Amino acid sequence: NVAADAVMTLAYIGVRGGYVIVTADDPQCYSSQNEQDNRFYALLSNLPCLEPSTPQEAKDMTVSAVELSEELGLPVLLRTTTRVNHTRGPVVYGNLTKPKLKGEFVREPSRLVMVPANARPMHVKLLEKAKKAEEISEKLPYNTVVYKGNGELGIICSGSAYNYAAEATSLLGLDVGILKLGMTHPLPERMIGEFLKTYKKIVVVEELEPYLEINVKAIAKDYAPTAEIYGKMRRSYFPRKGELSTRAVVTGLAEITGKKPPIDFGEIDSKYAEAVKDLPSRPPILCPGCPHRASFYVIRKVTGGKAVYPTDIGCYALGFAPPLSIGDILICMGSSVSTAQGINKATGVDTVAVIGDSTFFHAAIPGLINAVYNNHKVTLAVLDNLTTAMTGHQPHPGTGTTGMHTTATKVLIEKVAEGCGVKYVRVVNPFNIAEASRVLKEAVQYPGPSVVVFRAPCTLMLMSEKRRKGIKTVPCRVTDRCTNCMACIKLLGCPAITIKDGKVSIDETLCTACGLCASICPYKAIECGGS
Repeated sequence: NVAADAVMTLAYIGVRGGYVIVTADDPQCYSSQNEQDNRFYALLSNLPCLEPSTPQEAKDMTVSAVELSEELGLPVLLRTTTRVNHTRGPVVYGNLTKPKLKGEFVREPSRLVMVPANARPMHVKLLEKAKKAEEISEKLPYNTVVYKGNGELGIICSGSAYNYAAEATSLLGLDVGILKLGMTHPLPERMIGEFLKTYKKIVVVEELEPYLEINVKAIAKDYAPTAEIYGKMRRSYFPRKGELSTRAVVTGLAEITGKKPPIDFGEIDSKYAEAVKDLPSRPPILCPGCPHRASFYVIRKVTGGKAVYPTDIGCYALGFAPPLSIGDILICMGSSVSTAQGINKATGVDTVAVIGDSTFFHAAIPGLINAVYNNHKVTLAVLDNLTTAMTGHQPHPGTGTTGMHTTATKVLIEKVAEGCGVKYVRVVNPFNIAEASRVLKEAVQYPGPSVVVFRAPCTLMLMSEKRRKGIKTVPCRVTDRCTNCMACIKLLGCPAITIKDGKVSIDETLCTACGLCASICPYKAIECGGS
């Protein structure tokens, strides 16, 4: 979504070399805040779109996408899904060509400067390229009839949906034709039209929105107006939400064909429910020793849970769950600081927005400037763990290291905030509870925007560095002064702290000796590092 503004105009401008945009959809919202179907971006932008169904196709289509981009002079979308991205399989490589590492800028204002006078003729050129792409789609080997069947039932599918469809038809013993589409924009209209003529019933199997179904029905009006087309529209044979599965496709095809599924899914559900009923829940949780846990404890302690806490995209989004309960609204990257302003303006309630270090650089600065410009009384808590932890510890502008592990200028969050005009900016160590609490209290009471940077390294990085240096971690331990008041469990939710034989216990294999539990224990019953 963040790239949409640029992509829509880049389609007009076109490209000189190969340009592939990988867009990863997430059916089932495994790690995303929505299940949007990005195939519609291809339709909206008039850009070609390829959809792989296997690891081999993912590799092959990437190569083809580069070649197609060079041929058309357009960016090409490679639309993957979570299931394809997390699939393992053998991949055969081809020849690796040597890339051209240095380019040349050629001045072409009429093509590159998108003022209205230039944009209008470039739109015409884009439509011409799109027409050429239509002809390519008709001949592209990724669009193919995989099985011919007996002429009664035909299935049209794309991407991972093909895998489910192939397995489902095999389980049901159906003799069907399958048209597998690897290029889903532009669609091969003539190929689809001929396929429609061949079969009495057409089933469209796809994940998320009925993108293919809408187009297939439009094509059918010209090629096979009497064809019976089944999918998700009107009567829904397949789910429009969540990730597709072999079971979902078997169920839909069984309803369409009248075939009885060879598997009793109800019995499977009963056995599953029986098997998992006594298993403990394992919700995602912050790691033992995570500095964000200390930051959340301070925020809740200072505000008494009475403020509103807009949160953002990152590990710290897990703070919304009890017992930390810091996270009242989350929309997208950078939304925390903006929604905090609207909520404070509308309600007058104190708002403490929470955002991570890398997300701050990516998307918080315009919102922060807006807070300064309009003098909104909001506090922005920047949780700086010195890395982009959630996605694999990539560096960001505040780390002083590039993605290629070369030294870079370190951009300090506090200096950026000051440069935006924020008058109250402080940096604290979240594990210093007393000092962090004092500073945050000042920030919340400040009559204008305030920024508090909670800075402490990600515990995963810290523990890794300790292991490399041979530094032994002495875990915390519960002493006999413990009264079982449960403050450490009720307030922190650290996975290293458990109940064993009715008493508070610390799992030595998980404890990182961060000392947070010792800091908040009212009876000083926890010792860390021998003290």
